Amino acid sequence: MRNNNIKINRRIRIYKVITILLFVGLIYKSFNVMIINQKKYKKKVKILSYNIIEKDNGPRGRIYDRNYNIIVDNVRINSIYYKKKKYITKEDEIKLSDKVSKNIDLNIKNITDDIKKEYYMIKYKESVDKKITKKEYKKKEERKLTSKQLTKLKKDRITKKELDKMTDEENKSAYLYYLMNKGYNYDEKIIKYNNVTDNEYNYFSFNDNGFYIKENWERTYPYGDVFKSILGTVSTELQGIPKENKHEYLNKGYNLNDRVGLSYIEKEYDKILRGTNNKYKIINSYEKKLIEKAKRGNDIVLSIDINLQKDIEEILKEEVLKAKKEPNTKYYDHSFVVIEDPNTGEILAMAGKKAVLEDGEYKAVDYTPAMLTSPMTPGSVVKAASMLVGYNEGAIKIGEYIKDECIKIKSTPKKCSWRTLGTINDLDALALSSNVYQFKTAMKVANANYYYNMPFVINNDAFKKYRDMYRSFGLGTKTEIDLPIESSGYKSNDETPGLLLDYVMGQFETYTPVQLSQYISTIANNGTRLKVHLLKEIHEPSETDEIGKLKQKIEPVELNKINTKEEYLNRVKEGLHRVTMSSYGLGRNYIESIHDPSGKTGTSQSFIDTDLDGKIDTETISTAFIGYAPSNNPKITFTVTSPDSSFPNENSNFSSLVNLHITKKISNKYYEYYD
Repeated sequence: MRNNNIKINRRIRIYKVITILLFVGLIYKSFNVMIINQKKYKKKVKILSYNIIEKDNGPRGRIYDRNYNIIVDNVRINSIYYKKKKYITKEDEIKLSDKVSKNIDLNIKNITDDIKKEYYMIKYKESVDKKITKKEYKKKEERKLTSKQLTKLKKDRITKKELDKMTDEENKSAYLYYLMNKGYNYDEKIIKYNNVTDNEYNYFSFNDNGFYIKENWERTYPYGDVFKSILGTVSTELQGIPKENKHEYLNKGYNLNDRVGLSYIEKEYDKILRGTNNKYKIINSYEKKLIEKAKRGNDIVLSIDINLQKDIEEILKEEVLKAKKEPNTKYYDHSFVVIEDPNTGEILAMAGKKAVLEDGEYKAVDYTPAMLTSPMTPGSVVKAASMLVGYNEGAIKIGEYIKDECIKIKSTPKKCSWRTLGTINDLDALALSSNVYQFKTAMKVANANYYYNMPFVINNDAFKKYRDMYRSFGLGTKTEIDLPIESSGYKSNDETPGLLLDYVMGQFETYTPVQLSQYISTIANNGTRLKVHLLKEIHEPSETDEIGKLKQKIEPVELNKINTKEEYLNRVKEGLHRVTMSSYGLGRNYIESIHDPSGKTGTSQSFIDTDLDGKIDTETISTAFIGYAPSNNPKITFTVTSPDSSFPNENSNFSSLVNLHITKKISNKYYEYYD
């Protein structure tokens, strides 16, 4: 018993010591908070007593062209906002809307009967209340009807005849009341976003009725519609972040009402271009204080030459409309142009124009974005890549002669070049665009020795060998251009032997103009595939029209090198030089010889769906040209495509030269700027 008492007393003493130590710690902590670090903790309490919110996006950064011309800027606009005052009733707001609506111009075309009814129920409350029977009021008292149900009954019983009696002034007031109460109760409401008149500005600047003027901004385009579709669009404050990507944006730190880039350049470089938000201290539901002002976003410089771009668009517009007046262009309606620096991957101009029938007359509209998503059968422009496979696989040798004659594979029609070319070597096979030279080479790559009417069986991975070479040039794979959308073209898994012969002359898979541009640029720079890009520099924002301090210069990005010998690539380049510079080359006159160009033409069979039933029903002919200059030290590449520029027609054999005309004019225009 005595031992137990000793143990209990010992535990009590331990508990007393612990209690005393806890009290000492508590006293010290209180002294520290209340005396020693009083200011620090007061500040923390103050911070916890209010929230910090961010809203009202600062202006976005400017966009310049390569010569530092401003091509996208911001213009300040005045907007009219409304914020509900404390304890204001619905009846007071109706009176306010009746008064204010006389001093504002509103477009009320979107007014609905429901909006009118909300107004009518409050404005004519006594009349609307009489629409409820005594029995229904009694049910409400007996809780058999809720307030919400009773309100719905009132609204439903407002007749169309009663709404039609509302005056124009009342309809305008009803719409204003709707705008005043749209969204969360005590949020700021945008009443009129832009086009605020001087009278409206003066009225709302000097009235303390919950309405006020706030400065806003919107994008402006000094060069009008030139390149505008690729520059992209920006959401308004009313739109905020896209609903379909809401969670993605919120996870990145955006707010619901943040203005963001919605397409193309504005979307691709949103993080760089977007300005910071105003930061407000929220004291209570009705008060906020600005503690940090919004700032403009960073500026970007694009590789585009806006003046060259403008001229290219004009040339396209003129030539597309001219071609539509030619015979055999029933299915033709658009052409594309890409001008690229092969040493950097920078695009100097990219444009597309489409002929659209309006009121019986064709009008050219912008079609530039489609060059990223509308691939076409390229035709013979791919033969440079096909030739490299033949060299790599030992199927042909440099300088080897092959007889160009129609070939016949068992159970298939004859396959020929555009005319019988006789015995030609590898250089003239490119200059004269021989199909047969490619057919016989491809069969050797597939370990098949051609003889007339032979069965064609592929004994190895010949398709893969060609595909791998094409992909290494960017054909059939994404160029990684810095835009949010891009097609890799049509790719097939069908390896029927006969299709290999179509493949090697560009009659099987499809490629976009941007892919073709990357392809010819890779040849021009001796076999290095570079990422195609539009961003050239990033700069800090400046307070003047002058460009700000350089933050980052975009360097060329190497994607891969072509797997071939230098001598093979040089031989192909020699062939491409003959295409444009020899007296018999099919690409002569596309680019003035004074510039010493090289290049390749392409003509392909295409098939389209003319009645839009989802089935291909009509054969057409598409044309393309890819080229670079000067041949010894290329500085620029040109890619021009004109899908469906003519079609087989028993009444006419006319083929439009629209692709030749465009190429000649746009290359001449380039040299006006850069000779």
